Amino acid sequence: MDRGTDNAPLSIPNFFEFIFDLASGERSLDVETGGVLVLLGQIWVVVTLLAIVASIAALWIIIYSILRLQQVREIEKPRYATVRQEEEKERLEDSRWQHVRELIASNNENDWRQAVIEADIILNQLLMRLGYAGDSVGEKLKQVNQSHFGTLNNAWEAHKVRNEIAHQGSAYKVTDRLAYRAIANYEAVFREHDEI
Repeated sequence: MDRGTDNAPLSIPNFFEFIFDLASGERSLDVETGGVLVLLGQIWVVVTLLAIVASIAALWIIIYSILRLQQVREIEKPRYATVRQEEEKERLEDSRWQHVRELIASNNENDWRQAVIEADIILNQLLMRLGYAGDSVGEKLKQVNQSHFGTLNNAWEAHKVRNEIAHQGSAYKVTDRLAYRAIANYEAVFREHDEI
């Protein structure tokens, strides 16, 4: 049964018809009729069509992936955005002050000591930001004018407790009342200067 001539136009149905005819024995690949050339031509057409379909699919996947990646980046942008230095300092100081509050709320005398020392570190940073220079908090406090620093006496009283803790160590008895008072003095200073 002849389903077409050897010179039929190249198309996918003709290709599969040609393969079927070869398998059923109705057609042969003799060189004289150009059967091999027809088969190769039809294979080339099929391969070309498959390559075009695969390229279109790959291009669609690439475009979709790029668009989706841009969406994900927009969603994650606020999470990974660079934080301004001022904001970072505020966050650090807030967390540091929160740590001081946690220490002072403890029932452990060593935690109270640590709370006073940590609060004094925050005071030192505040004084440096306000432009006071010196090797220690005491030297910086000596430069402060009380008319610009209403809680100067609070700062001195709290800093004296810190000095006693630092110089006498565990020999200096820190009561809860003393520790709470020192932290309250630091807090008054920080509130005056909008540190907490």
